[in-house]
Amino acid sequence: MQLSKGSRVALRATTYLTLGVLYTPLVLVFVLSFNSERSLAWPPAGFSTRWWSTFLDVESAREALLSSARIALIAMTIAVVLGTLLSFALHSFTFFGKNVVSFLAVLPIALPGIVTGVALRNTFVRFGVDLGLLSVVVGHATFCIVVAHNNVIARLRRIAPNLREASADLGASEWQTLRYVTWPLIRSAVIAGGILAFALSFDEVVVTTFTAGAGIQTLPQWILNNFSRPNVLPYVTVVATIVLVISLPLAWLAQRLSDSHLDD
Repeated sequence: MQLSKGSRVALRATTYLTLGVLYTPLVLVFVLSFNSERSLAWPPAGFSTRWWSTFLDVESAREALLSSARIALIAMTIAVVLGTLLSFALHSFTFFGKNVVSFLAVLPIALPGIVTGVALRNTFVRFGVDLGLLSVVVGHATFCIVVAHNNVIARLRRIAPNLREASADLGASEWQTLRYVTWPLIRSAVIAGGILAFALSFDEVVVTTFTAGAGIQTLPQWILNNFSRPNVLPYVTVVATIVLVISLPLAWLAQRLSDSHLDD
């Protein structure tokens, strides 16, 4: 449908306004991380990089950063492996309850985080599982698997079936078809799913709050716990900026890989 010039201008203005509302707070956090004072007053009192140069001296922030990276890497690995296998199973085979399994596979990402967190915590407590690194990784993997699964199965559905049939007609085994035909076509989708899973796990806070024990504190939790402490407040803006710097490029890269054309 052809839009009038006025409609296009209004749509463009609405889009820019929406993006401004969404991203202005992020820009403010970035600017305030260079504030020379400890307060979050606007405008900043002056420009200084001392919070950036010394934030790693804050032991709790350093440990939280390492914890977030470690948990995200483990959850990403689990999500990529299980999500990819699940995608192949649902795409290539027909079995009783397939639709139910497909629904249950995407359910964790559809549920509110607090529901998932409460359910996981109750399950861990009921079966005597100590809350710690393992419980957090399992909690993150439950919804990260969905991201990896959605990327891979969407790419599998775009692959023409006659490619695999042609490979079989030429004498290739199932393993050879997977290695030389299917894998090159889904590789970027698997990588994109892994990147999104890492980014999603890295900045997750709700499920982490319910599944982490006393000895585990991730970066988003550290931000939440220290936001009301004036002495640490400047470092909170620095750490929040770091989360943005890590998450936004990863999300952009994952989108580019997901939207990339299939290799010939």
